[in-house]
Amino acid sequence: MIVERRKLGRQGLEVGEIGLGTMGMTMAYGDSEEASSIATIVRAHELGVTMFDTAELYGMGTGSSERLLGKAVKGFRDEVVLATKFGFDMNADPIGTGFDSRPEQIREVVDNSLRYLDTDRIDLLYQHRVDPDVPIEDVAGTVGELVADGKVLYFGLSEAGPETIRRAHAVHPVSVLQTEYSLFEREVEDDVLPVLRELGIGFVPYSPLGRGFLTGEVKPAAEYPPADMRSFDPRWQPGNYERNVEAIAALRELALERGIEVTQLALAWLLAQGEDIVPIPGTRSPDRLAQNVAAADVTLGPADLERVREILPEGASGSRYVEEHMPRW
Repeated sequence: MIVERRKLGRQGLEVGEIGLGTMGMTMAYGDSEEASSIATIVRAHELGVTMFDTAELYGMGTGSSERLLGKAVKGFRDEVVLATKFGFDMNADPIGTGFDSRPEQIREVVDNSLRYLDTDRIDLLYQHRVDPDVPIEDVAGTVGELVADGKVLYFGLSEAGPETIRRAHAVHPVSVLQTEYSLFEREVEDDVLPVLRELGIGFVPYSPLGRGFLTGEVKPAAEYPPADMRSFDPRWQPGNYERNVEAIAALRELALERGIEVTQLALAWLLAQGEDIVPIPGTRSPDRLAQNVAAADVTLGPADLERVREILPEGASGSRYVEEHMPRW
């Protein structure tokens, strides 16, 4: 199958209805293997995936994630949308706990990303997290200048709240918001999605498979190595873990009734939440990638959606991050 395309917002960005997140190819989920990651990216392109997501953070400031993606898409660069992000302070200890969206830093990160990705423009540039020390108007204005210079095509925000979105959009059009959203995580439904639809901003859910929990192939936190984020993720901790496993078992029963995998159920559920939504599941496996993409062929009816709500009325048990990593809107 070849995935269909969707419009992300009103600014002209159009992509395949399922994208590919590449974070796990270089960080957070244990050791990875470059050849398999590249094969997965190439297979995604063959199946019609056009949006590939990376970030400065995913290379821990070394550019490894962006270099990997740039190398993988070299033969079809002009057929895909490359998305990357700025906004973390790579000198913070530990990395991921400090922010830096000063205009001069944004420009430096963009120049580095262009070099690492081996490209002449970044199709979609996100602020990775809101920087409390830099007005969002300054961030949007700087990205607007980069758009005028031809280095960036579209402006995105990640994990921004309604007020921040409105303020940024008033300075330079925001094309896309990226935030966690899945069967496990519903926080955006009440306050964020209505604002996006009012302003004509597309939505890209990251961790659409609950950081792998929705694959059903999970084990308790203590059985993961320390470098794997699941070793400290609250949803894998005792108490939360058992309740979430129980929910996955019920979702799997529903998926079996439909003749699909539980991962396909989770992705099809997201696609059913609106035509302006493009999830970016991550995987290092070409076979898993093909399975994820096939979710675009699954149509869930009202009864299926109601069953999902009965199983997980408010999402998963446990918060989505430890407190020090929780995004601040």
